[in-house]
Amino acid sequence: MPELPEVEVTLRGIAGVLEDAVISRVKVNNFFLREKINEEVVKLSDLKVKSLSRRAKYIIIETDKGCLLIHLGMTGHLLVCDSASDLKKHDHVEIILSNHKEIRFNDQRRFGLFLWFENMEQLQKSRYIASLGPEPLESSFTASVLYNELQNHKKKPIKQALMDNAIVVGIGNIYASEVLFSCGIHPKSLCGNIPIEKCEQIVRVIKETLLTSISRGGTTIRDFSGADGKLGYFVQNLHVYGKEGEPCPVCHKKIDSLKMGGRSTFFCPSCQKIL
Repeated sequence: MPELPEVEVTLRGIAGVLEDAVISRVKVNNFFLREKINEEVVKLSDLKVKSLSRRAKYIIIETDKGCLLIHLGMTGHLLVCDSASDLKKHDHVEIILSNHKEIRFNDQRRFGLFLWFENMEQLQKSRYIASLGPEPLESSFTASVLYNELQNHKKKPIKQALMDNAIVVGIGNIYASEVLFSCGIHPKSLCGNIPIEKCEQIVRVIKETLLTSISRGGTTIRDFSGADGKLGYFVQNLHVYGKEGEPCPVCHKKIDSLKMGGRSTFFCPSCQKIL
């Protein structure tokens, strides 16, 4: 599933053709994604793009007539192309621009979202956005903020806490595993046992890891590619994720895995200690 870096890479990839552009119309080839696309979308025309932003793993396109909220789901991606280019299988939505470019939403498993809101206020109050926690790359996300959140969830394992969008947004399974490895923290460590000093390290490593991944184009495990069709290369920087049975890059003992919240968690049983 595309995580925060992949969504940020996608946002930057479509920004060049969308900033100050006009969306002539939106063509929907398949209305049935995770939630049915509102048929009002296909009636819209001549939308002046006002701003582009990301909130957690959502891409927001604000126009003078309302806002589009896009979530890539498990296998979704946005691709910039010429209007004359052939459609690909699973190209469910075409955002057709006045400059003869298109942004196509392709989603093989159809777990993504493509939603329309009449204004930004309505979008911000929606169930998708209203309960989201702090953005990890913003300066307001500090060790104190994280520590206080963890103290409110003392019995929760730290791995699951880092993946909880109410505590901090956008850190999915891959990056949570990598951050905890870099910090030497066992994923089963309870939030109430994480001291402020460790929170300082966690926050620093989160920011460093996400920024490095963004600079490398994100992580391509199976399906992700950016708006230019290129794959992400942060996969080459992974230390533990998906490496069960392989030697730890630090101590050379075998990487282990366990299930937490239905997700595979990868860690080094020697380097990562339970706090």
